[in-house]
Amino acid sequence: MKTPETANDGRIRKWYRSTFGQAAVSAGLLWAALPPCDLWPLAWIAPLWWLLLVRRKEWPGRRPYRALWLVGFLFWLAALHWLRLPHWTTAFGWVALSFYLSFYLPVFVGLSRTAVHTLRVPVVLAAPVVWTGLELLRGHLLTGFTMASLGHTQYRWIDLIQLSDLAGAYGVSFVVMLVAACLARMVPCENRPRAFWPLAPALVVVAAAVLYGQVRNLGCVVKPQASVALIQGSIDAEMKSDPERRAMIFDHYYELSGNALARFDRVDLIIWPETMFRDPLVSYHPSAAKPADFDGSEAEFQLRLKESARIGRTMLAETAKALDTPMLVGVDRHDFGPQEVQSFNSAVFVARDGRLMACYDKMHLVVFGEFVPLARHFPWLHRLTPLRTSLTTGEEPVAFEIRGLRIAPNICYETVIPHRIREQVNTLRARGVEPDVLVNLTNDGWFWGSSELDMHLICGVFRAVECRKPLLIAANTGFSAWIDGSGRIRRQGRRHATDAILAHVGRDPRQSWYLRHGDWLAGICLAACVFLAMVGCWGRLPPRSDATPASVPEPVSSGRKSFGEKQ
Repeated sequence: MKTPETANDGRIRKWYRSTFGQAAVSAGLLWAALPPCDLWPLAWIAPLWWLLLVRRKEWPGRRPYRALWLVGFLFWLAALHWLRLPHWTTAFGWVALSFYLSFYLPVFVGLSRTAVHTLRVPVVLAAPVVWTGLELLRGHLLTGFTMASLGHTQYRWIDLIQLSDLAGAYGVSFVVMLVAACLARMVPCENRPRAFWPLAPALVVVAAAVLYGQVRNLGCVVKPQASVALIQGSIDAEMKSDPERRAMIFDHYYELSGNALARFDRVDLIIWPETMFRDPLVSYHPSAAKPADFDGSEAEFQLRLKESARIGRTMLAETAKALDTPMLVGVDRHDFGPQEVQSFNSAVFVARDGRLMACYDKMHLVVFGEFVPLARHFPWLHRLTPLRTSLTTGEEPVAFEIRGLRIAPNICYETVIPHRIREQVNTLRARGVEPDVLVNLTNDGWFWGSSELDMHLICGVFRAVECRKPLLIAANTGFSAWIDGSGRIRRQGRRHATDAILAHVGRDPRQSWYLRHGDWLAGICLAACVFLAMVGCWGRLPPRSDATPASVPEPVSSGRKSFGEKQ
């Protein structure tokens, strides 16, 4: 007679042996390897149960790919839970993004099985190639999303992540998945016994990556040339517009800036986060068109326009003069043209004497966060979202100089997309003004101190190594950070709190293969994924017969069994 404990054990074993159960074990371990748990060693074994499913010829269950998709959906819901925090409507984006990302797990397993069982490619090679190719696809498709990548779990292992200057963060993911595949190959599976030879390639690859990292960091000395104060306020962002908050936010950041100047010996540049200078910067064409919602005459509109332009510029100039320090601030910018008004998410560099020296407009906008697709043609779409208007995409990167260093700003989500930062640096280099320091201005006050802050910071670590340039982050509510060209977080602001960081930055002398050649490794892997998809689809097509039914002769019975029939 079965006891309740025996019955429960049986149900657990049955669940564990199912496709859903084994996939869920891997998903749970990978989630724990990422923030907020940040148990990074688990990432090396997390894919093991997915890879055992790849190795098996027959799967348990009737709809294994549906089970894989469900596991992926639950994983992304847990990993990206912070997307529901900015506004109740963003919960729909949270579910939609998780729905889309959940397809990558069944595709990974399916393509890997095609390589292993159809083409006889060892799982040790097939798994890292397919995983890396799909990560590259995820970084480009639907404007791109790379947070919670497998390689991101290793951001604190400085020696390992140095290979990012060869193959980007995708290269680190390749190594981690290769080791997991070696471990999976060692496990007995169906008729294959336990094997120990996969330990050799795993150890060789990790040792080579670590040795490369140590060599790249050996003797690298960066001489500080400029001192930069990163001002981190702590003001939770809100969708609703509140005019009274404008003065409060300005006072908050102005006071923090004054305190930083009093505390630090020398400051060559003050940086405020994205949109924290709340007086908009307005420019206009002499024949600017009056908006339809402006309640007044043409003369009144022109007068209001000139006054708005004067106030924004005056406030910027007077702030820099009062602090007696050059500033880089995040600001909303509006340009009134003859046909329409264009709005930008911008970073403005203001000299010590108040002159506006440079302006960078964000080039990679967040879908449904900064623009609504097709809203330019169908304005009523904005009524379905919290956005009142869609922003305009910036046209080119910008670099300015402080104490002999060229500094290039980017804004918020742009550090999540590796090829965007690489393109900006290469564009500036082609113009003869390659930056020495990268600066990210971001407002993470939408996410209430959640694990989004950690994931965004990790992206900055890899961008610094890929480009071999120090990266400074000025973030509202955190994490502000000074990251050097080796990916070390030299200083970091507190979570969901006010802070001020002084970064002593200089020019990193090292060159980056990745900066010159881009995603060559991940690109090869993605091409292999396309080939595997073609092979998999071809194998599912029904065979074609060259003969028509009318031309097939009737078989003549001879009393014998034809070849292939049971004797």
